[in-house]
Amino acid sequence: MSAQPSDTTDAKLAGKSLTPEVTWAQRSSTSDSSKNYVFLTINVPDVDPKKIKLDLKAQSLSFTGYSESKKADYHVALEFFAEIDPSASKTSHSARAVEFVLQKKELKEEFWPRLLKDSKKQHYLKTDFDKWVDEDEQDAAAEGDDDYMSRMGAMGGAGGMGGDGGFGGIDFSKLGGAGGMPDFGGEDDDEGDEEEDDEEMPGLGEAKKEGGKIEEVDE
Repeated sequence: MSAQPSDTTDAKLAGKSLTPEVTWAQRSSTSDSSKNYVFLTINVPDVDPKKIKLDLKAQSLSFTGYSESKKADYHVALEFFAEIDPSASKTSHSARAVEFVLQKKELKEEFWPRLLKDSKKQHYLKTDFDKWVDEDEQDAAAEGDDDYMSRMGAMGGAGGMGGDGGFGGIDFSKLGGAGGMPDFGGEDDDEGDEEEDDEEMPGLGEAKKEGGKIEEVDE
């Protein structure tokens, strides 16, 4: 009997739960709740929406899903820096990722200093520079934000996944992690112990535009 190949995705990831890349950006407002939110993207390709398990609460989000193309289970649990309003938030699913617009509960001019309550750097967490703007440039980005969010579905009030497995009508207050999150063994990918300085949003002066792109620069 021939030995099982050790260099395949299935062999390397057997029994593991990998941490997906998570990207984020944000907007803030002191008077308009619809302009006071966090963009959050969980980058996992080819995940069947009917098999995704999500638990979104005021201060946390838990995601578990299986990537058909990667042949691997993915799991991430996030505890937010401050509270969000799950019922006013939105989501969208594609072949590449699960995206969220999470409405912040507190109206405030200042950006959150980071996405997570814990200030420790997380290797999987990145700034989404496609959506990121300085606090004083938010008005200029409003039209693009509206176009993006018009393609997303509301989370509240629909009572579950729906027959088509779509994400347009998830009621997270009822879903609430029903059935529990499966135990995949608790191991992260090979980079699980590494840390990168990507969690916190860059402050004013920490990013510059060059050649039409935003690049991080050291102060």
